Amino acid sequence: MAQNKPWGGRFKRPTSKLVEDYTQSVDFDRYLFKQDIIGSKAHAKSLAKAGIINQDELNLLLKGLDQIAQEIEQGEFKWRRELEDVHMNIEARLIELVGDVGKKLHTARSRNDQVALDFRLFVAERLKSWQKALLEVINSLLIQAEQNVQTLLPGFTHLQPAQPISLAQHLLAYAWMLKRDFERIQDCLVRVEVSPLGAAALAGSTYALDPNWVKDELGLGQAFANSMDAVADRDFVLEALFVGSVVQMHLSRWCAEIILWANPCFGFVSLPDEFATGSSIMPQKKNPDVAELMRGKTGRVYGNLIALLTILKGLVLTYNRDLQEDKEPFLDTDKTVFASLQLMAEMTLQLKFNSEKMLQTLKKGYLNATELADYLVSKGIPFREAHHLTGQLVSLAEEKKVGLEELSLEEMQTVCPQIEEDVYNVLDYFQAVKRRNISGGTGFESIANQLSELKKWQAEQKKTLT
Repeated sequence: MAQNKPWGGRFKRPTSKLVEDYTQSVDFDRYLFKQDIIGSKAHAKSLAKAGIINQDELNLLLKGLDQIAQEIEQGEFKWRRELEDVHMNIEARLIELVGDVGKKLHTARSRNDQVALDFRLFVAERLKSWQKALLEVINSLLIQAEQNVQTLLPGFTHLQPAQPISLAQHLLAYAWMLKRDFERIQDCLVRVEVSPLGAAALAGSTYALDPNWVKDELGLGQAFANSMDAVADRDFVLEALFVGSVVQMHLSRWCAEIILWANPCFGFVSLPDEFATGSSIMPQKKNPDVAELMRGKTGRVYGNLIALLTILKGLVLTYNRDLQEDKEPFLDTDKTVFASLQLMAEMTLQLKFNSEKMLQTLKKGYLNATELADYLVSKGIPFREAHHLTGQLVSLAEEKKVGLEELSLEEMQTVCPQIEEDVYNVLDYFQAVKRRNISGGTGFESIANQLSELKKWQAEQKKTLT
């Protein structure tokens, strides 16, 4: 018998040390110990319910598993690489503690359905942590937006000045993005929280187990529908990695804005000292390293998604050892996404916006040109013609090196006689923003409605996550 291997009865010689080091997963799947113990306790209760073990044996198993959990949490547990993974390490220790009764725990269970359950429980827990962190970032955006409803800045398309907007509108755009991410997680959890226990190796169990009872015991929404799919499925990890990629992408876009705005050529925002670094040679520098790193780590998160997609693409049913490679990509993504969200919540809250610099920039680039075109439409001119006339007036203002609002009425009327004195109210940037109160627009009333809706939603979600 291969020494120290629970599966070693069929083998005559021990596993090569090189193979043990290459195939072991305990270095990273030990992070799933809590879920492994939760799953094992549920399985033990299921065995007792089916009459496979008696009440005394169940009590002994539960007590032993609780002791192991305590040993791991206190750093007293000895992890052994030769036992390959978290499951065999815990089982071996359980047998040491409770004797032969510990050998009964694996009845009607395979490592295939065991690891699938452990990882589902772990991914679900981490996704819910992402949700809490998302709410904190959204909260920071809402606080900043509420303080900057009447702060105006240029809105861009093609990174060129386009139209005047409220800073609050810009910030709320990211709040809505992150709200969708929260909801994507909620939807993802429906497919993550599925119990595979009872699927065993691949064909199901001959024992009188009740998978639906087990899923209720574990607080999961569903039990497996097909035993082969139950042990082979890693869609739930893929979905989680995809959601993490979208979250990180949204954070990266906000980082790109912060990096650009913090450049003195823009000067829209001052970085908090706590979230910036200096240069080793240039004393004046204040670098947005946190935002740059967060933007850079997005590629790594994408890579984790692509890695698992590649691992899965050629696998025949059911379990293959390739699936051991599902955990490290998720663990890395979880670490990156969660840390990024925590940092972004605090960094966003501490940003200092330069409203005066934003307003100065707003007056460059003729951002009120669309307002003028719409004004001409109100005078009965077809929009395409109004667009052309406005272009001529922009050209005239460029020649004179002034803003549209600085042209005299007489100068405007040389291009379009229908223009009257009331045009100057239309060309006022503040009024241009204030008027756009279409639902979802940058108008101040619209922003107030957005803030109210997001605050209400946020409060409801906080209640569900506590």
